[in-house]
Amino acid sequence: MLKIIRDESLRDDPRHLGILDVRYPEPDKWDIAGFRAYRDEALGRIRAEGESYSRDTVFRGTPYFRYFRRFGQTYPVMKQLESFLKGRPFPEEQYVNAVAFLTELKTHALIGTHDADRIEGDLVFYNESEKTYFPGMNKPEAHSYPGDVTGRDDRDIIISMVTGADSRTCLREDSTHALYLIFGHDEMSGETIDEVAEEIKSAVLALSPEAGIEYRII
Repeated sequence: MLKIIRDESLRDDPRHLGILDVRYPEPDKWDIAGFRAYRDEALGRIRAEGESYSRDTVFRGTPYFRYFRRFGQTYPVMKQLESFLKGRPFPEEQYVNAVAFLTELKTHALIGTHDADRIEGDLVFYNESEKTYFPGMNKPEAHSYPGDVTGRDDRDIIISMVTGADSRTCLREDSTHALYLIFGHDEMSGETIDEVAEEIKSAVLALSPEAGIEYRII
């Protein structure tokens, strides 16, 4: 597994980080039909539960919601779920990334995704102390936030809990070595992180029963 370090600035931080290092075989060995069946069954349950969806009940006031509000941001998983319930189609391509997206819709947990082969050296997580710009996945000049959990490799920042992934190491359609990061909040136990990890594992194995999975929590 890629070496991932939690540095001294997070020593007293109660939040857990779940890490799944997944090596998929080549795409021609993926069970696309099996994953689509797994996905469609899960999405059907989400739609059924969404008939009584209320933002106030599901998200507002939760630790994730409060954390993002601290930085003037909206919790992205909430926006994703609401868009889906309003009829936005589930992404058909990039199946490796769809594993994380589906798990977020099911669990409401925050999951970061990266192509592990594009990470240079060790991945170090720390409590950011300043606003630092880096090339984001969705905009060229993304930045970290002071006080946010941030990760960098030997070259640059690759993820901020609030901002998301960078453009260099984000998953691509041809990625076969995925790093899934489960960001816990301050009321989320290690056992709950484990449960989210099991959901990711189930989706991974639906896509590729031959995938190699390593998991740990820091």
